[in-house]
Amino acid sequence: MGTEYLKIKEAKEAKKIIDNLFNELYKIKCEEILLENSYYRITYDNIKSSIAIPPFNKSLKDGFAVKAKDTFGASDDNPKTFKIIDTVEAGSFSEKTLKNGEAIEISTGAPVPKGSDAIAMVEYSEKVQDGPESEVAIYKSVSPSQDIAKKGSDIEKNKPLISAKTKLSPVKIGVLSAQGLNKVKVYKKLEISVISTGNELLTQEDTINYGKIYDINTNTIKNSVISCGCEAKVQGIIKDNYNKLRNKIETSLKTSDIVITSGGTSAGVGDVLKDVIEDIGEVIIHGISIKPGKPTLIGKVNGKLVIGLPGNPVGAIIVFNVFIAPNLRKLVGLNPAAKNKKIRVKLSKRIHSSKGRVQYLLIEIKDNKAYPILKDSGAINALSYAEGYIKVPKSVELIDADEIVEAYLF
Repeated sequence: MGTEYLKIKEAKEAKKIIDNLFNELYKIKCEEILLENSYYRITYDNIKSSIAIPPFNKSLKDGFAVKAKDTFGASDDNPKTFKIIDTVEAGSFSEKTLKNGEAIEISTGAPVPKGSDAIAMVEYSEKVQDGPESEVAIYKSVSPSQDIAKKGSDIEKNKPLISAKTKLSPVKIGVLSAQGLNKVKVYKKLEISVISTGNELLTQEDTINYGKIYDINTNTIKNSVISCGCEAKVQGIIKDNYNKLRNKIETSLKTSDIVITSGGTSAGVGDVLKDVIEDIGEVIIHGISIKPGKPTLIGKVNGKLVIGLPGNPVGAIIVFNVFIAPNLRKLVGLNPAAKNKKIRVKLSKRIHSSKGRVQYLLIEIKDNKAYPILKDSGAINALSYAEGYIKVPKSVELIDADEIVEAYLF
């Protein structure tokens, strides 16, 4: 077993290496999926309208289709009377052409008949005779185009509809449904296996025993992966056992694009990930000069990445957000920089940093100030109210209270 870090890198160098590995090993891909399964997927191409919406002149009200000029002067005291020559409901249409003095009874959403240019609302109309010679009295004049939605007034044919790299919300899916689309081309998701390692870990279904802790990283990393637009495949907890870990990684790589583990990355006698990756592939990075997050391992196996995050939850989430998330987001069509919104705020109190290593400090934002959460990197409670982090360069040992810092929000 290894007893020291083999390939420790400065933060800037490590980020460049990791970015280059993603560019080398992974290409942006697309796939065509059913529209009904497209919720929150990212569009790959610009989408144009294939039909006009509405696809015909449509009545906006229940009433009577008429020629507007025939209603001029209509009032309660002087109604205009029209011969009803047909009835049309939504989903059907009339083949008749309206002439002067004629009306066609119409429902909301139905196509406006030929010869008509306005709708007289049912509220201002009254049938005065039923049967074959039915008539309607209209008590209020209407203007041309009144209560008619013109063909293409909502969406014109062959016009831009939805841009590429758009997240498909329920409303946007509704717009595509109105176009009669059954399938849509989207960015293909990366499939990422998530493994937690450690003899001390228990699932949430287990009973807690002395010396044991519940696994935090599986759910934290799984949902971080999902937030980057990728598919997370939980592979469970693996003990610190060389053969079991090797078997699980090799099996996971057959069905996944990337494997992310947590724990087992340090230089201690019980940490076996380095040995596994050395035997089945290549260790590219073993250790990054940051705090927290130093025990990070980046390996390559059969043209795929194996990413070993630190076992402590704070270090794991910092490394994921800083070094891994931007690359995942880019590959699935999301803005690489959007995951962590950057703001400038005052620091609430003086902080001291470890010179020689880039330090990431969790923070809480209150009253437009950044309050450092000064707990060790394994402190679980820090995650519950952390809203982001600040980055302290390795050359900086002290930042005074009220200094302006850049905060990266989760």
